[in-house]
Amino acid sequence: MDSSNKNNLDTPIQFVKGVGPSREKAFADLGMTTLNDLLEYFPRDHVFMPSPVKMDQLRPDEPATVLGLIEQTDINQFRRPKTFKAVIADDSGTCMLVWFNGIYLKNQLAPGMSVMISGTPKMYKHRLQFTNPKFIVVNENHTDVDPDILAGAVYPASSKLSSRQIKNVIGNALDRLPKIVPEYYDTNFLKKNELIDRPRALQWIHDPKDEDQLAQATRRLKHDELFLMQLGLALRRYKHRHFSPATPLTCTDAIDSRIRKRFPFMLTPDQDDVIKEVTEDLAGTVPANRLIQGDVGSGKTVIALYAALLAVANKTQVAIMAPTEILANQHFISIERYLKGAKVKRTLITGGITGKKRKELLSQIKNGELDIVVGTIALVQKDIEFKNLGLVVIDEQHKFGVHQRAKLRKDHSPHCLVMTATPIPRTLAMTAFGDLDVSTIKNAPPGRGKVVTRWVQPHDRSAALEFIRKRLKAKKQAFFVYPRIDAEAYETQTPKPGGSPLQSKGMDANKNASPKANSTTNHESRVTNHDLKAAIQEHKILSENIFPEYNVALLHGQMKSDEKKKIMKSFRSGKIDVLVSTVVIEVGLDVPNATIMVVENANHFGLAQLHQLRGRIGRGQSNSYCLLFADTDNETAVSRLEIMTRSNDGFEISEHDLKLRGPGELFSARQHGLPDLKLANIIEDFDLLNLARRNAFELVKQDPTLNQPQNKNIRKTLIQKFGDKIGLVDIA
Repeated sequence: MDSSNKNNLDTPIQFVKGVGPSREKAFADLGMTTLNDLLEYFPRDHVFMPSPVKMDQLRPDEPATVLGLIEQTDINQFRRPKTFKAVIADDSGTCMLVWFNGIYLKNQLAPGMSVMISGTPKMYKHRLQFTNPKFIVVNENHTDVDPDILAGAVYPASSKLSSRQIKNVIGNALDRLPKIVPEYYDTNFLKKNELIDRPRALQWIHDPKDEDQLAQATRRLKHDELFLMQLGLALRRYKHRHFSPATPLTCTDAIDSRIRKRFPFMLTPDQDDVIKEVTEDLAGTVPANRLIQGDVGSGKTVIALYAALLAVANKTQVAIMAPTEILANQHFISIERYLKGAKVKRTLITGGITGKKRKELLSQIKNGELDIVVGTIALVQKDIEFKNLGLVVIDEQHKFGVHQRAKLRKDHSPHCLVMTATPIPRTLAMTAFGDLDVSTIKNAPPGRGKVVTRWVQPHDRSAALEFIRKRLKAKKQAFFVYPRIDAEAYETQTPKPGGSPLQSKGMDANKNASPKANSTTNHESRVTNHDLKAAIQEHKILSENIFPEYNVALLHGQMKSDEKKKIMKSFRSGKIDVLVSTVVIEVGLDVPNATIMVVENANHFGLAQLHQLRGRIGRGQSNSYCLLFADTDNETAVSRLEIMTRSNDGFEISEHDLKLRGPGELFSARQHGLPDLKLANIIEDFDLLNLARRNAFELVKQDPTLNQPQNKNIRKTLIQKFGDKIGLVDIA
């Protein structure tokens, strides 16, 4: 490394010993451009293997390492979980090896290979067996095995850089760590929280002498990741609460009575509790920043309208924003139903409104002539200006990025309520939504029919269609949802390398999901994409061959706005019996007479989507039926289908989804302006997350601008990592 830069973590990686200009690009391809990137390129695994013993020296339940030759392998694809088995032998005996969910090993291990195996053998059917052991393929001459291969870090590699090459370069930098790595905390903090210092943690994560050193290093570095995330949330919360006062929206008994008269029903105890929390927030000068979460059909829209009418009663304007035009329309229709005959002036504004009509609406908004404005992302466009914006309500908040939500506030400091019908597990509420106060509606309004969910396999399909026919004959309505719009558009579209076939131009099943969010379906999609049904083609089959006596209509995201409105109006009025659609109907539609939801190729949908789709039915007093048509043996897909059939609890389903897919796939960290987690996992490290959150919020309480000398390293790191993304530069 250049001596002039040796104490600088921003040193370009080409100056690190062992890199140079020739390897600079190879490291950059792995995301490493500075010395700091190199030090935070953490190993994907660590190998700690004791010295090898002979097969006849193995003892049950005692950790051991053996060297031997693979004699045979076997794959069992018909049991669950699927297994990969092998027999390893040396001159003293043999041993069985088994890896559950290890089918991928068929391309790595084969008869005739010499391997080193490490694990804890156990007795199984009177024979010693290693289960899911670690292994290394070695050369045939066991005496030539490099001792270093028995222990050490294993790094994510590339075609240009091996794990060993990366390890050597990182090793060249480790001796400088005490001089170049800043410490965030004082000695008392480290002792109180049982953390080692950061330079030592980086030394040990890359070169641990034993499992204890690795555990201490991992705990410290995970804490740092979670601490910086929570610190960003704490500062964002502080900014909302202290930098710009909001207009107090007071609620008197008279106002409360006038608002409640607008609802033709009694509010539930849950709704009353949430309204109490909301009104207490709105009464202050600190801008409310509250998340209202409730399962599908729990009555969040009533809460939003109550808050909106309270804002109007206090002579301020309200913006209600939804992720799609269909959902914005649905909100506006609900508002119109409740406000029939009211003096409250309201309008719907979407991207499809142009020309003279748009200019008139914008002028009325600017002059304060409109009280409630409902719209899509079009509300964040520069030409929309409110005279006195007192409240912002954002529905399906996770579908908007943090920058989009910030734009809606612009120069105002309105109170903000965000709503989601995707119940959020506690861990995610503390991370992606950690700067918000959280209110939860747990129970749906009384008088709703039961929703029964069934997984329909191919041999039951005919019976299911006959059951649907009987429901239609009884004057009920049905949804048929498909994973893509047009088979022809799909077949001619070539997915990008690594992408899911569900992301073609003929698709809108996952258009709001992150690329990572599709990872659970990629394998199955590639295998069976020719079997994926499409709405346009299936609409023709349903209307001409299966239900010719009924009115079957088609709805999808590529239709013009007016056409979609017309179809939805006809469906609500009962003129359409069967609505064939894509997941454009995923959220917001409220048709009480629709009691059948059919999801075709349901194994290609995520749990959150399936639960949202099921939420379109069960809105009336009649029992409803969600039929998941799927033919699959994919373990993840089967797990999703099974939880759907046994539970209607969105919170239980979201917890299950979190375990299946991992936290990063449900809510993108970048979408929320948060740094990615390299080591920490908010599910597995929940206790550490709690500790980091307490530490972060306590620090902001003591030093809300991070300007005290002892916090200079934290301040600098925070801004470098994500200050501009999360709106913290003006604070820290």
